[in-house]
Amino acid sequence: MVDNFTHSYPQTASFIPRLILPSILHQYTLSLSMASTHQKICWSVFLTLLLSNCQHEVDGAPQVPCYFIFGDSLSDSGNNNLLVTKAKANFKPYGIDFPLGPTGRFTNGRTIVDFISELLGFHGFIPSFVTATGKDVLQGVNYASGAAGIRDETGQHLGDRITLTRQLINYQLTVAQIATLLGGAAAAADQLSKCVFTVGIGSNDYINNYFLPNLYPTSKEFTPEQYATALIAQYSLQLKTLHVFGARKVALFGLGLIGCAPAELAAFSPPKGTCVDNINSAVQLFNDKLKSLVNDLNTEFTDSKFTYINIYGIGSGDPKAAGFKVTDSGCCGGRTGCAPSATPCSNRREYVFFDEFHPTEAVNVNMASRAYKSSTPSDVSPIDIHTLAHL
Repeated sequence: MVDNFTHSYPQTASFIPRLILPSILHQYTLSLSMASTHQKICWSVFLTLLLSNCQHEVDGAPQVPCYFIFGDSLSDSGNNNLLVTKAKANFKPYGIDFPLGPTGRFTNGRTIVDFISELLGFHGFIPSFVTATGKDVLQGVNYASGAAGIRDETGQHLGDRITLTRQLINYQLTVAQIATLLGGAAAAADQLSKCVFTVGIGSNDYINNYFLPNLYPTSKEFTPEQYATALIAQYSLQLKTLHVFGARKVALFGLGLIGCAPAELAAFSPPKGTCVDNINSAVQLFNDKLKSLVNDLNTEFTDSKFTYINIYGIGSGDPKAAGFKVTDSGCCGGRTGCAPSATPCSNRREYVFFDEFHPTEAVNVNMASRAYKSSTPSDVSPIDIHTLAHL
């Protein structure tokens, strides 16, 4: 699920801030004992570069004035806490490695967007929509919600969730707040044009819709190709709404290998050591169309730049080469879910998944670093988030 840390880390050393440093140093300690001579050299060079460069990046002002986040549980930072839903993570052991404990993040520590905000130079975490007040909104807001999808019905069997449609409505309320704080719509538009926006959504449209045929009719109504086309058509309209309300620098996360999630392995029982191929194939159809949509949006909106983050590609490769020993079971709950006050594994940096669906912090830091500064040309299309921020 995760490409080789010894390959990607040295190329990201010049921009990883100090808040990420403890995670990496622990990973270094764990990996060194089992590393080859070549890998030890890579790690040593990386740490030298990291320690000499991280001070400069963090002590300055953020690279952009604000960062706005849309998505699902991979980005949620607490918007579901007060909802009537099964999609919640505001209890232990979630947050066991997070500075503030359980906050509603669906992992043991920080999410991919937490790390991206740090890489962009923000000194605190971007507030969730439900907690952002007053001038907080000027530095950005996180609207993401667990179980949310592109389609409004997605995830409804789990209870309430803030769909992408509703997230965009909440964003419009924030835009009005910003206009009031800055003295008018023109000032708000100028501010928003400089901000970074990330949108990571669509996984639930497969996990909690298309591949639950007993609860949703979509798999009977659409072939995988048709479904991907329908999702992208709706997503396109939603992204154009985001553009209407000021977004000019937008990074879109593709979907990961959700057919390798422990819950999907339990549900579909593929041969040991493999993933659910038909789910991953469906995801690739969506990703291919999303990448094409990015090209279309860049052609249509010459005042903006959209970019595609290849989460599927970044997550491919041999996870064991990166120090991960457990790839088919969650650190908490195995394949069945992480219950309140459950005892998680102690070797969390050796697990790809924290629960039955969501990656550990160790995976998130690698995903974020390669989204922010690409390690290979295939990581992003056409540009990485670092380049996007500096346009």
